Amino acid sequence: QVQLVESGGGLVQAGGSLRLSCLASERTGIYSMAWFRQAPGKEREFVAGINWSGGSTDYPESVKGRFTISRDDDKNTVYLEMNSLNPEDTAVYYCARQRFGRSGRDRSSYDYWGQGTQVTVSS
Repeated sequence: QVQLVESGGGLVQAGGSLRLSCLASERTGIYSMAWFRQAPGKEREFVAGINWSGGSTDYPESVKGRFTISRDDDKNTVYLEMNSLNPEDTAVYYCARQRFGRSGRDRSSYDYWGQGTQVTVSS
């Protein structure tokens, strides 16, 4: 059973930055990884994805240019650098591992999830 543990969340003022980390209990090198977020009363949404090699990333328009996903497979860790945060970014952020050979943003293509880390952006 793969475990994903997120860290780095917290309270930040609008315009600020945070860096989230996701540590996996097993090697992640052959899997695409992603970050999702879920705000109260809303669906869990995709915010960043990175393919197995790190050579391709994907972002929705809502975070493009502000968020950057990266990975260090030697450390079994995936990162999410978040800049220019605004109150609409407030949510619980989840790390997820994509099923082998799958791609895309659909939640059903991800088989392991972390417990989440809270990000709160004050205005």
